[in-house]
Amino acid sequence: MDRGGCRMNGGGGGGGDLITLEDLESVSEEQLSDSPEEEQEEEEEDEEQQGRLLQYWRDVARGHQVEVPTDMAEPIHQITTNNDGAHTREQVPFTLITRKDKCGEVVFEKRHYEKAHWACITVHEDTYEQSICYGFMKIMRYICQQNSAGSYLGMTIPIVTVVRTDEMHTSLSRAVTVAYYLPSMHQSDRPRPYDPEILIEQWPAAVVYTRAFTGATNELTIIHQINRLAEALDHPAVCVSDSFIVAGYTNPAAAHRQNEIWFLERP
Repeated sequence: MDRGGCRMNGGGGGGGDLITLEDLESVSEEQLSDSPEEEQEEEEEDEEQQGRLLQYWRDVARGHQVEVPTDMAEPIHQITTNNDGAHTREQVPFTLITRKDKCGEVVFEKRHYEKAHWACITVHEDTYEQSICYGFMKIMRYICQQNSAGSYLGMTIPIVTVVRTDEMHTSLSRAVTVAYYLPSMHQSDRPRPYDPEILIEQWPAAVVYTRAFTGATNELTIIHQINRLAEALDHPAVCVSDSFIVAGYTNPAAAHRQNEIWFLERP
């Protein structure tokens, strides 16, 4: 498959300043000046910033034997700067059904999600981290104009990955699905992806059990979180037992990453 991309749910960290998804959607553009000299200076600054961002993503991805190609510079820069106050991070809507607390901490939540359309791609790389990297690269390009609308669609959270396990929940399958919730304004009129590997799917309404956790997301931590949520549930047998969802709310290079593990209740 076409290689390239950025990371959404990989393990490890990077040095220097950290970029979060909030940063990617909240960087404000300075008003452009009518002065040709100042416009040229701003163009040069944009190019310099684009180069710095590309290098940052390359440094992060290199830890997982992933190369970020030069043509990813524009999508990375676009997600970082293309908001003009018009795009905010839209959260996937849900209704809270119940919450279990223990000693003042949330053990898990039970939520209801309505049916909705998601842009999905399934990747089969050697490691979970590599699959997330290459999968999100393609999703990122779809968000950044490689779609039939020809426009920036806007970031939504969480970005989710569907993982599959063996019967004993000791290892993950190589097949990892990366999914992006289409913003509400695009749910009825869905931009088509140019990449044939990306599919627009309607996910049915679902009851989801969720448990929050922080830190890296890799095969070991995901298996651990699956087992912890299974232990916390009173009746884990009501949930699908071989397919789970990892929801990422922050950039994986952040020091304190915010994630959730999701179990789907059987229909």
